[in-house]
Parts: sequence; structure tokens; C-alpha cells
Amino acid sequence: MPTEHPKTRVLVVDDEESQRGALAGMIALWGYEVETASDGMDALEKLGTFNAHVIVTDMMMPRMDGSELIKRLRAQGGAPPVIVETAFGNPETAIALVHDLGVFWFLEKPVQSQWLKLLLERAAAHGRLEERAEILERELSYQGVLGDLVGSSPQMQEVYGLIRQVAPSRAAVLITGESGTGKELAARAIHELSPRRAGPFVALNCAAMPDTLMESELFGHEKGAFTGAVERRAGSFEMAQNGTILLDEIGDMPATTQSKLLRVLEDQRVRRLGGRNEIQLDVRVIAATNAPLDSAIRDGKCREDLFYRLNVFPIALPALREHLEDLPQLAASLLKDLNKKHGSKATDLAPETLARLSAYHWPGNVRELRNVHERAVILTGEGTIEPARLPAGFGTAGFTGAGSGDGASGAAGELSARSGSDALRIPVGYTIEQAERALIGMTLEHTKNNKTRAAEILGISQKTLFNKLKEYGAQGAA
Repeated sequence: MPTEHPKTRVLVVDDEESQRGALAGMIALWGYEVETASDGMDALEKLGTFNAHVIVTDMMMPRMDGSELIKRLRAQGGAPPVIVETAFGNPETAIALVHDLGVFWFLEKPVQSQWLKLLLERAAAHGRLEERAEILERELSYQGVLGDLVGSSPQMQEVYGLIRQVAPSRAAVLITGESGTGKELAARAIHELSPRRAGPFVALNCAAMPDTLMESELFGHEKGAFTGAVERRAGSFEMAQNGTILLDEIGDMPATTQSKLLRVLEDQRVRRLGGRNEIQLDVRVIAATNAPLDSAIRDGKCREDLFYRLNVFPIALPALREHLEDLPQLAASLLKDLNKKHGSKATDLAPETLARLSAYHWPGNVRELRNVHERAVILTGEGTIEPARLPAGFGTAGFTGAGSGDGASGAAGELSARSGSDALRIPVGYTIEQAERALIGMTLEHTKNNKTRAAEILGISQKTLFNKLKEYGAQGAA
């Protein structure tokens, strides 16, 4: 009985109905589960619901030929082995197909059943080996490190498990967590573990640009669409084609843009500003926010239908204070990274230093931890990092942190340690630039990183605030 491969799925792609039916019938008799497609475009649609282990395809087809189909599959990543049937059986064709396009092998028409059966068996076995190797690689990463996420605590292991479950799917993901917990790192891990890992990963911070530029950044624009549009520009969705887009701080997106984003998510099509034609999208969407969106919905700042469209698979990242047992592992990872960045040779933390770090509440989370380590690594140079290398006043009652991000908060934390309250007291000797930077940092901390509200409090435009933060970030990276 033909039960040799009951779980192996084969997709047959051929524009000739008789040839397609004959191949499918023959392969089904050998015990495979078979689906058919009439050309490359039809095949891509079928693969959305039929997870094929092997693809058998013709080359010359209308709409989308075999060559373009293979290129699309390779661009998406995680493509199954492909066997090509061709009428041009010569060495040059074999080299082009196997090496240039990366197909498993090719068969000359008319296809000989014994060779097709043998190649199917080998292709299926090859696919299973690659899948098993990938699983083992992922399992190794769950022993405390997943991409750039680090931690062996139960809280982090739960996050890793959710990432592993959702990564192979096409579901939208909503990542929540305080600033500095690693939301973008989690999004990148999902992308890297997905079939789209060979495609682009595009991150867009919805809070880091004026409202007037948001739609252009998302959807792109045509030349002359508005004043200053001197040339055509692709938006973030276009740039993320066949890959993943991260919409960070989605709660800060203007309401008018939210409605247009919802339309794009529902239709999987985008139209550039000033354009007439719609562009078909194949993009995985991940959103992130540091504030619960349910309160934004109640306040009318976030559309409820957009929230439900994005919140298909929620992942909540824990604050650092909730998994302090990961500090030694995080410290080791940060030291390795920062030594490479600065050419230093800091080896480890003194027990007293680790104790001081473990006793701190870390309002800026892992981002703040990195800032503290970077300062300590630079001061230490090589050897063990002693407590004296921590920021002045670190861990004392008046200390408010070494920074939760945005490049302004390092100075804010240093100055606020001297004041110990929401009032900013500036000692003699500080420059106007340092005081300005500290004030912006404290205001962002007060507004929980809400840049729109911070700009209102400071009495400056959002554009001025964004430019200041960009300048501080460049100085911090120098």
C-alpha cells in the first residue's frame, strides 16, 4: 500500500492542466499529499494555506514563471526543496538551475516516473534534515539567549516560548513593555526565526517624527505630492516587502493616520501619497507600545478596531526589576559587546558591584543597565569593574537613574541625583547645554517618554525636541 510518505506534502505547479493532473495523480499514488497550482502566482497563494515540503514546478508559465517563483520563495526565506521540470536538459541549464537559483534538482521533460520518485524521496529527506537542524538551532537559543535577548529566568523563557510559537506564522504581533525592555529586539527575534528572515526588517518609531511626515514615512509619496516632494519615495511598507515591519510606539500615531493604516492592514495594499496605483503587499506586521493601549482607546487616542487588528498575538516583556536573577548573564553579554565596541578588556563585575546593581530598581530597564555598564567599561579599561566605576550616587535614595533612553537621560539622571526630586537643581559648573539636556531628560521621564506631551511642557515644537534627541543620540554614540 502506498503509505510510504503519509505526511509529506507536495505542490505541483504547471500551466498545462493535463500535465499537472497526471503528475499530481502519480505523486498521490506514492503516498504523498498533493496540491496543484496553474502558475507561480497561483502557487504563492496556495502556499499560504498549503505548507508544502517539496515543490515540483514547470519553468515556462504565464503571469509568473518558475524562475520568478523560485526567486520569490528564496527572498521570503525558509523555502522547501524545489524540483524543476524543463524541456531544455543540458549542462548549462542544470548549472543555472541548481547553483544560480538554488533548486534541489531538475528533470527533463517528459518526466520519467522512476527519477521523479527518487528525487521526491531525497528532496523530502533533505527538507526534514534542514528543518531538524533549524529546530535544534532554535532550541539551543532558548537556553538563555534568543537573538539579542538575554536571560534564563522563567519570565524570559516564557517570552522565548511565545516568540518561538508565533515566528513561523503570519499573525500580527503586539509587543508591550516599559521603555528599555527590548521590544525591538523581540521583534527582530521574531523576524529572524520566521520564514521571512531573508527579507528586510524595517522599524519605524511612530513617536519620533512630526504628524505631517507620518503618512509619507509609512506609505511613501510620488514626486510633487506635496511641497518638498522632489522625487518619488518608497514608504516603510514598500521597503518591508517580503519581510517584517515594526511599528514602534503605535499609540502615538495620529488618529487620521490610524484609519489609513487599518485599511492597509485589511487590504494588504498601499498607495503612495499622490499616487493612483495600489501596490500589493506581503508584509508581516509587528507593533510595539510602552503604554497599555486600552487606556489610549478609552481616551480616544487609539482606534479600537486597529487595536484588535494588531493584537492578534500579544507578547508582554517583563521589566528588569521583575527578573533580576538574569543580571549576571546580562552583565556578561553586555561586557562582551561593549569591550568589542570600545576596544577595552573589562573581564567581570566585582561581587560588591553586582550586589549594588541587583539592589537597584532600574526604571530604565535593560537600556539603562547598558548605559551604566558602558560608563563603567570605559572607566575601567581592563580587569574587574569595581563599585567606584558606577555613576555617582548610584543606588542611593536620591538617584533617579542613568537613563532610560533617547540620549538625553544620562545627563538628567546625573543632575537629578543631586536634587532628589522633580525639581531640577543645577550645580555651578554645568553648561547651558548640559542643563538643557538634563531638563529634557527629566521631562521625558515625567511624561513616561510621551514626546508630544514633553514638547508641550517644554514649550518647544515636536520637531525641535526630535532634533535635540537626535543630536544627543549622536553625541552619545561618538
